Amino acid sequence: MFRLRFLTAGESHGRGLTGIIEGIPANLPLSPDYVTRQLARRQVGFGRGGRMRIEADRVEFIAGIRWGVTIGSPVALYIENRDWENWQGGMSPLLEDRGTVPPVTRPRPGHADLPGAKKYGQDDIRNILERSSARETAMRVAVGAVARRLLEEFGITVGSFVTSIGSVSMRVDPSTLTGEDLQRLFTDAESSDLRCPDRDAAGRMRDTVEQAMNGGYSLGGTFITYAAGVPVGIGSHIQWDRRLDSRLAHAFMGIQAIKGIEIGEGFELASRRGSEAMDEIFPAPGSSRTGSVLRKTNHAGGIEGGMTNGMPVLVRAAMKPIPTQRKPLMSVDILTGEPFEAAYERSDVCAVPAAAVIGEAAMSLVIADAFLEKFGGDSLEETRRNYENYLAGL
Repeated sequence: MFRLRFLTAGESHGRGLTGIIEGIPANLPLSPDYVTRQLARRQVGFGRGGRMRIEADRVEFIAGIRWGVTIGSPVALYIENRDWENWQGGMSPLLEDRGTVPPVTRPRPGHADLPGAKKYGQDDIRNILERSSARETAMRVAVGAVARRLLEEFGITVGSFVTSIGSVSMRVDPSTLTGEDLQRLFTDAESSDLRCPDRDAAGRMRDTVEQAMNGGYSLGGTFITYAAGVPVGIGSHIQWDRRLDSRLAHAFMGIQAIKGIEIGEGFELASRRGSEAMDEIFPAPGSSRTGSVLRKTNHAGGIEGGMTNGMPVLVRAAMKPIPTQRKPLMSVDILTGEPFEAAYERSDVCAVPAAAVIGEAAMSLVIADAFLEKFGGDSLEETRRNYENYLAGL
């Protein structure tokens, strides 16, 4: 049974977003400002749409925190939608407000619009698009920040950086990156409005996004998310759903518009010889511990047999272009069957930098869950004792 559980609720133009995360040990220091800083990182990025100029997300703790620390009960969070004031009738729960806004009947190709309307028997697609919207990821970043804060107590750092947008990419060999290398790339990415640490590549990416803005189309891309400082043995080989790479794949593929992921060098390994794809094991020089080892490469992305091996955990994710286009694609009205241009909802041209931050939340939640599954603890102090005893025995 997994240790951490979380749920989110809320619609894009509803009153706000709500989240609950259960399983965080008591006595973890946590402030609203810490979570709000992560929310602000999700909202930056060249190519974002007008919604980012409306919202300035701040989190409010509703339960589970007292005097700046967790108390062991579920942590409940709330983020207000500032655009709610313009949608109080259109998204009202009251029957008498029905018809305040016209129905959406033209599904957008690539969105949840058409399959969602068919599945749930809706003739107004707004009942689908409001929840399927990536606005929900604001709360996922918030609950992910709670997990991230726990990992920091044990020296585990999580970060990300963009590696490509459209056809423009930076050159990087993930298998050679140490924790220090990853932290440096993350720091450099934080000063870029496309979250790309390579200045030359970032400049070319910016040109590509500007062309998309002028052309009325959207762009996707790829990013790397990492967790450094994760101890050996997180996850399990015992069952398929306890394997850490399986859990990471589940979490990342649950991010809107993510269409593919790879752990470490992933698909590239399929074309190599076995002797070129494995991470050889060497004695760690100067170590007094019996069995202390060293890896010179990280082709496996820090996971072998469903468990961490002490190297940084690396996930590369691919995001498709956002389906909503300023120059709409063709669609069919679900009520009349007549061909139309698809409906346009305010959207981004490129959201890959934001997706990378959401990837950090996914990484934090999965690693924290597996960490607590391994070390347990109803209080932070108990978790730390269990963790330190484990390290002492390695």
